[in-house]
Amino acid sequence: MMEEDEITPGVRIGGDRYRAISLRFHQLTRAFPDERDDLMRDFLVAAQGESARIEVMVRTWDGDGLDVFLAELAEEFRGWKGARTWRSLEDDLTLSAEHAGSHVRLTWGLHDRLPDDEWRFEMTTSHAPGEDMRRLAIEMRTFLESEPL
Repeated sequence: MMEEDEITPGVRIGGDRYRAISLRFHQLTRAFPDERDDLMRDFLVAAQGESARIEVMVRTWDGDGLDVFLAELAEEFRGWKGARTWRSLEDDLTLSAEHAGSHVRLTWGLHDRLPDDEWRFEMTTSHAPGEDMRRLAIEMRTFLESEPL
């Protein structure tokens, strides 16, 4: 669901049920603010539930095509075999997608920065194929194309 805080737009995924964990993508910034043409973008991903909160700053090269990956999944609403994967520039955010007939399972991974890679967090969200996935892709594109702080 697209949301806006006081300063910048963001995207919230999951958290539909009581005590469920949600992911929030927000605080899009330029990695190098003095370079106006720089395509490196950072954003914060927060996983939050009733008793835990994890935040990871994700670095991408112009979004690394996350919105395109989601849009491609939406276009193949009839399904595909196996898992399709996406990862951010520095592997701090990963996404695995599996089509399970009546829904698409997206497994989101937040990771400690390399070279340590000491911890990882994963959560799975379920989405209706087609229009629900298309809406998520559009929300992510809107977020990634918004003006960075």
